[in-house]
Amino acid sequence: MGIGDRPKYDIAAILIYTALVFIGLFSIYSAAPVLEYTSITDINQVYGKQFLFIGVCALLIIIILAIEVKFYEKFAGLIYVVSMLSLAGLYIFGKEVNGAVSWYPIGSFTFQPSEFAKFATALAVAKFLSQLNVSLKNVRDFMIVAGIIALPALLIVPQPDPGSALIYTAFFFALHREGLSLWYLSLGIIALALFLAALVINIWWIILIIVVVVAIIYLLSRKRKHNKRLPKPRIYLYVIATFICIAYTLSTSYIFNNILEDRHRNRIDIVLGRVQDDAGIGYNINQSMIAIGNGGWAGKPLEEATQTRGGYVPEQHTDFVFSAIGEVSGLLGTSITILLFMFLIYRIIIMAERQRNQFARIYGYGVAGIFFLHFFVNVGMVIGLLPTVGIPLPFMSYGGSGLMGFTILLFIFIKLDAHRMSYDH
Repeated sequence: MGIGDRPKYDIAAILIYTALVFIGLFSIYSAAPVLEYTSITDINQVYGKQFLFIGVCALLIIIILAIEVKFYEKFAGLIYVVSMLSLAGLYIFGKEVNGAVSWYPIGSFTFQPSEFAKFATALAVAKFLSQLNVSLKNVRDFMIVAGIIALPALLIVPQPDPGSALIYTAFFFALHREGLSLWYLSLGIIALALFLAALVINIWWIILIIVVVVAIIYLLSRKRKHNKRLPKPRIYLYVIATFICIAYTLSTSYIFNNILEDRHRNRIDIVLGRVQDDAGIGYNINQSMIAIGNGGWAGKPLEEATQTRGGYVPEQHTDFVFSAIGEVSGLLGTSITILLFMFLIYRIIIMAERQRNQFARIYGYGVAGIFFLHFFVNVGMVIGLLPTVGIPLPFMSYGGSGLMGFTILLFIFIKLDAHRMSYDH
């Protein structure tokens, strides 16, 4: 093996991963629903199972780093197909847990294929976009990659698990890096803003605002018509855009009341302040914020962490594990956790930009996008800024499928990056 072939693993990313995993284990231990703590390796408790999952992940890391680097690009399509079949199979062989058919039963454990579909989709997107003569400016190519991203989301939503489906919007970061216009993100933001506004503002005021805003944009565009490099404004396009926005706004009530489930409607209502229900659907968020506030600057000793130790935050060791960090470690602990995630995402972007291979770069941006959206949405819902949608905190929330899925997602990229000097098409 020549000097250029020696793998150069990114130690910073590996150290941050290790820190997050063990902070998560400590937090799960703190939030465990037990009367008396036992050894952290006690397989009968959630923290013992998480310790076991960490051991499995260590084995997975060894396997991932040992596999030939070109394997991931060569078999990206097959991995994606197998993953989609595993999602479809849930409708026949799946087990219902907390109202969602998202798991396969395996003895005393369960397997959640949606956690593995993320890295499979990231590989498939990278594989397709890195092919010669493929461009996002080509409508056909754009529709194909949109289909690759949309398929797992469409299979996940009916489980129902809209939170996991939401994560697939994270691939916008990778697509934008490869040339997709920011207009697509702008359209998404406009659609979300209109949807939320229609729930809290009189619909006729929104229609008036739409008409005024579009009219102003049209008048401003006419002032630039003397610039020959800019296209001439066509009034019919603005009229069409106005009618589309108004029609969408008028449809929000139907979407909210007939497509979303009661629990999702209630959570959105609580975040928007339309209802106050601290004892019902808003109980989790309210107790979570109390736990974080109770931690103060440096946290409380475990025996004094009344919210966490008393089990007031339901399922705190899963999606609400950040609130356990807040109470036991305080502002210091939550700040360190946030900084670690920010550093990891920033590090992944730096790694992606130094890739010589397009496949590796696109995959890296997919990884960064997935981690960012998981982190942003999970912390946002735990502190009450976003509705509760059941999105785990990477590496920290309890669950074998989640921990293994995120570990595979990250270490495939670490493997690709380690061979960046020698790996090419």
